[in-house]
Amino acid sequence: MKNKLTLLLFAFSYFFVCNTIFAQKTYHKMYIYWGWNRASYTNSDIHFKGNSYDFTLSDVVAKDRQTPFGFDPYFHPLKITIPQTNFRIGYALTENWDISLGADHMKYIMVQNQIAKINGTISNSNSVYNKTYINENLPLTEDFLTFEHTDGLNYLNLELRRNFQIKKLSEWTTQHLALNLMVGGGGGMLVPKSNVKLLENERNDEFHIAGWGVSPMAGCNLTFWKYFFLQSEYKFGYINMPSIRTTKYTSDSASQQFFFHQVNIMFGFNFFI
Repeated sequence: MKNKLTLLLFAFSYFFVCNTIFAQKTYHKMYIYWGWNRASYTNSDIHFKGNSYDFTLSDVVAKDRQTPFGFDPYFHPLKITIPQTNFRIGYALTENWDISLGADHMKYIMVQNQIAKINGTISNSNSVYNKTYINENLPLTEDFLTFEHTDGLNYLNLELRRNFQIKKLSEWTTQHLALNLMVGGGGGMLVPKSNVKLLENERNDEFHIAGWGVSPMAGCNLTFWKYFFLQSEYKFGYINMPSIRTTKYTSDSASQQFFFHQVNIMFGFNFFI
């Protein structure tokens, strides 16, 4: 995990330094923002593999977990990472292009007690689930499986964005307000803290580099007095996680892939070099 994070930071630094040295015209602006998201996910097949089991659950339904809005924890300095959050820091390569590094903290919760198709084999699990399954319906009860990425579904990503400033309407807006549209996209790694309880195994809950994702986006930015801004974004993307930790044993794992949609609202600050 440390090496991959270092690689992302190196790539961000590389673009920053090369642009500063070689660009004919550099727009010396950086920005930082913080905000919140609401996410949704397509159904996915989840494959579980271990020493005594190898099975797949088909079309598993999942949802996010929105924390009720309030000062605590949304603005509490010790609890602000509890809700679904977005953090990003970026550098303007030119007046219209910027590159940024961000962390999208989503939450993914398998809907409990749903009926899913199961194919595969479970043995030596000290449970009533030992058998070979061929396209059978199985209720996903808590004694069989609880499956969440709630601390969370952490998507660390590098993005390139193109900004379009809307023509200002008056002298007052020229001095005090600016409305910008943006499109872009990027990709990065998934580092979920997966909370999983499978069969009779102990509950597992730890950070792990589980896979990768790609995501285009579009957004709208309203800047006040050049330094402060509010921003809304719509992002969608593809996530592939072939290495999800499920138990304390490294030989046990799960894999899944799905598409996600994310609606974000943020506030931020521009600062000039």
